[in-house]
Amino acid sequence: MALQWMILSYVVAAEAIIALLLTLPSPKAIKSTIVSLVSLVLQPALFIVPFAGFQLLDIYWKKEHRLMCTSEICTASERDRFEKSIYKAQRNVILCAAAILLYWSVYRICKYYKEIQSLEAVEKRFKEQ
Repeated sequence: MALQWMILSYVVAAEAIIALLLTLPSPKAIKSTIVSLVSLVLQPALFIVPFAGFQLLDIYWKKEHRLMCTSEICTASERDRFEKSIYKAQRNVILCAAAILLYWSVYRICKYYKEIQSLEAVEKRFKEQ
């Protein structure tokens, strides 16, 4: 059960590092190499979007079918376990949202950089004429 969250947390960490690398100032040659490598990885890494979406649906389903422990009948340990599961679910929702948003951010950064490169090439051609 915890394996999927470990995988998702590693993917979020990797996406955050990639986003940081893409946004750091660097020479054009290094930046274009990084963007081309990340662009090659983006297509297979798209699996993270449906994976995170499925995890969000799983969290929602578990929330709807969770036994509520709000009455006086519940013991202290049951109440603690209930609250712990709520906190875990909230943490996992944030993790899923971060995975999706970071993937989208990396995708848009790469797309913008490629558009800038193509506009610079067009500008260079106009200057040569």
